[in-house]
Amino acid sequence: MPELVLWDIDHTLMATRGVGGELWAVAFEQVTGLPLREQASVTGSTERVILRETTRLHGVDYDEALFARFSDALGAVHVRRAGELRERGHALPGAAAALAAIEERGVRQSVVTGNVRVAAEVKLAIFGLDSYVLLGEGAFGEDGEGRPELLRKALTRAGVTASKAVFLGDTPADVEGGHAAGVRVVAVATGKTPAAELREAGADVVLDSLANTAQVLKAVLA
Repeated sequence: MPELVLWDIDHTLMATRGVGGELWAVAFEQVTGLPLREQASVTGSTERVILRETTRLHGVDYDEALFARFSDALGAVHVRRAGELRERGHALPGAAAALAAIEERGVRQSVVTGNVRVAAEVKLAIFGLDSYVLLGEGAFGEDGEGRPELLRKALTRAGVTASKAVFLGDTPADVEGGHAAGVRVVAVATGKTPAAELREAGADVVLDSLANTAQVLKAVLA
């Protein structure tokens, strides 16, 4: 039985159905003064990396001060438009039931996500998932650039060794990052990556979805 279960957020627990990208564009224009023409790849990445690569596409100099302003702006626009996120987005089938079932078995849970913390908090709250996770034991976009760094940060905050943790995500980057951090990975094919590619990436277990709670428990708590 693991001591800690760590969850990715976007396309693992929920889908924002385009709203997230719209809010990102608002924050980008606010801090750079430029409309978003093109965004760097977001799949499996973190906000820091996405912003750095996107500013390069727009000829804007990147530094940590810019990222700090962007993080504040992105968090604030998520708070302002939480209602729109709720209306257009949704928790993925089985997400709440899986979280509740793991909690019932006394296993701590948190999140490891490329989202900045305020945005993550808003998303979890509006879809009713926040009560299941210990946010203080997670890691967010402000905490590093890649999944391995974020996972190690979360493990340190939770006081758990890698061998006692499980990470659930939906991209090859999640799989590779989990293994780089020494964490067992359960991949869910609920995002853009098919199950076959997640297996090829080396996921320890691959699920088609979270809809079957018993199947999720077997995969996570084995």
